[in-house]
Amino acid sequence: MTKLSSYFVNVVAKALRAVEADPARSNQHEFNGTNALKEALGNERFEQKTVRFIWLGSEEDAFDCEAFVTWYDARERHPTRSEWRLYFESNPVMELALEGALLLIACMPNGELVFILAEDETVQQQLLWLFDLHAQDIEGFSGHEIGGERDKDLGFAEQWVLDVLGFDSVEDDDLGIILERFGSVFPRTSEFSAFVRELEAPYVWEEESADDALMRYLNREETLFRTLERHLIDERLRSGFVTSEEVDVEAFISFSLSVQNRRKSRAGHALENHLAEIFRTSGIQFSHGAKTEGNKKPDFLFPTAENYHDPEFPVERLTLLGAKSSCKDRWRQVLSEGARVPQKHLVTLQPSISSSQTDEMRTSGLQLVLPRGLHQTYSADQRPWLMAVEEFIALARAREAS
Repeated sequence: MTKLSSYFVNVVAKALRAVEADPARSNQHEFNGTNALKEALGNERFEQKTVRFIWLGSEEDAFDCEAFVTWYDARERHPTRSEWRLYFESNPVMELALEGALLLIACMPNGELVFILAEDETVQQQLLWLFDLHAQDIEGFSGHEIGGERDKDLGFAEQWVLDVLGFDSVEDDDLGIILERFGSVFPRTSEFSAFVRELEAPYVWEEESADDALMRYLNREETLFRTLERHLIDERLRSGFVTSEEVDVEAFISFSLSVQNRRKSRAGHALENHLAEIFRTSGIQFSHGAKTEGNKKPDFLFPTAENYHDPEFPVERLTLLGAKSSCKDRWRQVLSEGARVPQKHLVTLQPSISSSQTDEMRTSGLQLVLPRGLHQTYSADQRPWLMAVEEFIALARAREAS
């Protein structure tokens, strides 16, 4: 399995102070060369090195740019003293810096640097988890080399965060088996999910946990999908966007947007498809995509939609489950999708949601459900509240039988 060290060899991070983020208080565009920075950047001067700057307001609100940085010793002529500084030229990313924002500087194996500025609390938590850093340690630059015990296999959660950063972390799988079944087209998500389950050993109740089966299906589907996607993108780029000797800019933009939109919609549908199969295999009753009041359409109702609409059916035996590959602010939609069910459940694949957001979910009557393997991306205080998929199935089964 690919390791995090394939992408980064060391990282340093700090929470920006007001004097570093507020242009009214400082226009120097410099950071003091702390010991952590010196360990990461070394003791050789470099000037006007082109660096990628990434701004992350949220997982879907991001952009990047390039700018120069210079690493130099301001006292290099002094016989006994040194004073290293890291200068960065003004750029659109750093102009958005606010007090409390998380700044990471990561060095790649080829020597390139990446500056990552994260404003969103959940994204900050995801980045700290990925790089094995801790919020209490980053008042000043703090970091380490990535390797040995600090290295990580790139599983689902790790790949999620790298995707947010714009790094495609999925290895190519066997393209031949995909093209043999579907040819050079994107199949319907339901067909692709069923194809993945054919390739993988089926989930069998009491032989494999629902959590492990779900992650196994999703990991394989993600890999196969990206393999097919690369192939089809390559074909489209080779055919070009030139018509009558003119570049069709609109066609290129439309194609780029279609790639992004397909990725977003497919992930959510794949989650629903595999959950439905696991529920069926587990032998519990459910309705998928049935309507409730006000034409609302929750993802799953237990035991059935008929039970939900039967006023004589006990409310305490009803369960509503939303399914969203990522929560963001959309988790609030689930709260309004079934008036008869006072506490809603929501299954997600999003790692490291911030404590403030999970606290709000809890007080709003929403129980978060995640595959057990993703629980370790959350803080120790959050984990006891999280529910695993296996636990949710047990709950639905118990209510059905009561």
